[in-house]
Amino acid sequence: MNLSDLIEQYIMNEIGDLNEIELKRNDIAHEFNCVPSQVNYVISTRFIPELGFYVESKRGGNGYIRIMRTNLSEAAYIKDLIGKIGDKMSQRVVAVYLRELLRYNFIDEKQADIINAALSDKSLAQVDQLKRDSVRADSFKNILINLI
Repeated sequence: MNLSDLIEQYIMNEIGDLNEIELKRNDIAHEFNCVPSQVNYVISTRFIPELGFYVESKRGGNGYIRIMRTNLSEAAYIKDLIGKIGDKMSQRVVAVYLRELLRYNFIDEKQADIINAALSDKSLAQVDQLKRDSVRADSFKNILINLI
């Protein structure tokens, strides 16, 4: 697990079942022996509105990061996700989206494993490599539509 994943996991554990938490960027950086910009990176890429979070940040000596959970319905989240996929997607991006779907309990582990296997490079090996990411994106969209 890389540092960004560890920081994300730490923050998610802090959030737990709460709808809102307030953290100190420097405290987290100190906890993980990293620079505060690493914490900023994790927050700006993994705690975004599309994933059900709203973040407020105040810099400076008394600065803080406030992370609030937004209420997402499963259908609204999946529709939004379908709109963001675009024309192509890599196997790695599928894994990121599956992790988020698991986080919100929109799918279970077995479903995630099946989707991941179906959209893997190994499963799509017969598809021309130049078209593989397009086929993967279209297939993932169709799977998501059937989840709604």
